[in-house]
Amino acid sequence: MKRLKKILKKQKFKQIKLKKIATNHLELKAKINGVKGRFILDTGASNSCVGLNAIAHFNLLAKESETKAAGAGATDMETQISENNSLQIDKWKIKDFNLVLFDLSHVNTALENHNAKKVDGIIGADILERGKAIIDYNKNVLFLRKAKKDYKLKINF
Repeated sequence: MKRLKKILKKQKFKQIKLKKIATNHLELKAKINGVKGRFILDTGASNSCVGLNAIAHFNLLAKESETKAAGAGATDMETQISENNSLQIDKWKIKDFNLVLFDLSHVNTALENHNAKKVDGIIGADILERGKAIIDYNKNVLFLRKAKKDYKLKINF
């Protein structure tokens, strides 16, 4: 692991500590538009999301969307979208970040039923792809790289 960590650091990856919660989800803290929040890392979520109740908290400009959301335990949910936000996860930052907004009460109810804290949203595959994510499940660590079109991952063993 030390060798991989050294290689990733040289390749400009940022290391982000994850916390495994009671539901076995991985949780992380992030800032949207400079405001702190708690998020679940979800590799199966195509887009990053924030609950409708957190629009004001994160200073989001929301607009209607025709897209319906679906997730574990819920389908056909109304959504909104918020464009051109900033996201900071530890020292990894991006601008022009878009979010899907929908009712996350089913997610938070499930978390509370397992004695886990509520979350403000979900960090999904859009961010993981943009950051060329590498997840070390053994150490509960996420590595993200600043998005640039010309980056090519070079790992020589």
